Amino acid sequence: MIDFSSPRHRHKLGYLLIAPALIMMALIIVLPIILSVDISFQDVKIARVGGDRKPTTVENYIWLFSSAEFYKSLWVTVKLLVVVGGAALVIGFGTALLLSQRFKGRSIARLLMILPWAVPEVVAVVIWSWMLDSSFGVFNWMLQRTNIISEPIAFSADPTAAFYSVCAVMIWKGYPFICIMLLAGLQSIPSEQYQAASVDGANVFRRFWHVTIPNMLPVLGVSFVMTALWVFRDFAIIFVLTEGGPIGATKSLAIMTFEQSFQFFRMGRGAAVGVVTLVICAILSRALVSRFAKSVA
Repeated sequence: MIDFSSPRHRHKLGYLLIAPALIMMALIIVLPIILSVDISFQDVKIARVGGDRKPTTVENYIWLFSSAEFYKSLWVTVKLLVVVGGAALVIGFGTALLLSQRFKGRSIARLLMILPWAVPEVVAVVIWSWMLDSSFGVFNWMLQRTNIISEPIAFSADPTAAFYSVCAVMIWKGYPFICIMLLAGLQSIPSEQYQAASVDGANVFRRFWHVTIPNMLPVLGVSFVMTALWVFRDFAIIFVLTEGGPIGATKSLAIMTFEQSFQFFRMGRGAAVGVVTLVICAILSRALVSRFAKSVA
């Protein structure tokens, strides 16, 4: 019997306690990734548990990197990342700065801010699709009533309108999470730093630039990384609104993975798209974390 109270074996108790969590993570995270990588090197139409393994091949990756559809989907994903990530970060930071102030009704304002993030994604997007409908949507009705437009905008049929509609819904859905993280970061900044800056004669803008921003850089970095990963993997918003159309204007890598796997029943190709997406996300996350770490240092 091992005596975990002794200094020699005390560290083993820690490993024993985290072992169940590590095993669970391996089963629900690591194992599916390994299986996806394995399937991506096979010509699999429909994956079957316990079925015969297909011969190893790189045809899926040859098809992927020679496909114009892949590069277009990658470009759409990058555009979504820039627009959604940038706008959500700015709006989230501005909202967090506002909600960190003391004012009457702040608790209600914080509750209203978090509602978009709390509403189930599919339910929220279905409501948005109704509001953006070209025939009876409330947005077209308001724009026509205010004489901003003379004819309804086909948000789901025009490529540009469809893309920015998806961006708007993703920003609406994603910015509350960023706001929560940044609000926590703002409240962790010592008030003594602001007081010292005020004594030195710094106005509100200088305090923001020289006190708030340096303290918030780590939180901003983590928030942007998580937003980037969310944009890369998000499927429901795009699929419910446009299904990747029109003419591929909103087909991200997530939509392409779904199409290849469950519409065209080429799961080998779908797995290849997913593996490449995973690699891109890993490289992007590493680059962003290193960038913000250097900024903090």
